[in-house]
Amino acid sequence: MLDMSWGEVMLIGGVALIVIGPKDLPKALRTVGQITRKVRRMAGEFQMQFNEAIREAELDDVRKDVEGIRDTVRTAGTGFNPVQTIRDELKGAVEARSAKPSPETLADATAQLRAAEDAGAAGGRYDVPQPAEPHPASEPLPVAGSVDDPFGAPAEAPPAASGPAPSGAGR
Repeated sequence: MLDMSWGEVMLIGGVALIVIGPKDLPKALRTVGQITRKVRRMAGEFQMQFNEAIREAELDDVRKDVEGIRDTVRTAGTGFNPVQTIRDELKGAVEARSAKPSPETLADATAQLRAAEDAGAAGGRYDVPQPAEPHPASEPLPVAGSVDDPFGAPAEAPPAASGPAPSGAGR
């Protein structure tokens, strides 16, 4: 604590023995010990109170942070409601759908579709492909390699060599 060496303690003890005297020295040392104990106890209490004040200050900071987060969540919670957002979108889609004139019967819907196809074909906006006429089933399909084959007759294959291939020829 005071960082004194043995030599310094012996010097202080010698001076105390001369100044106080051998008769009153034990009583003086006891009093010094009691005072030292009280000073240490007060220093320990001060340090505990100081550490407690620091912890409370840190806890206050943490409490303020938590309260700030709670406030943020409260304000964000009122502005963001996913269920209400979905309801609003569905309601808007239904209202937009109901704003369009809907056909009352299947005949009206078919007439509207044909009118749209005719307008598209006439205006060139919609190119509706017309189905091709089906191939008559009575007509036979061309045989590959025949004269009727649209890909033409196959070229003549080279004649196959007769007999086994010579092995080792040309060595």
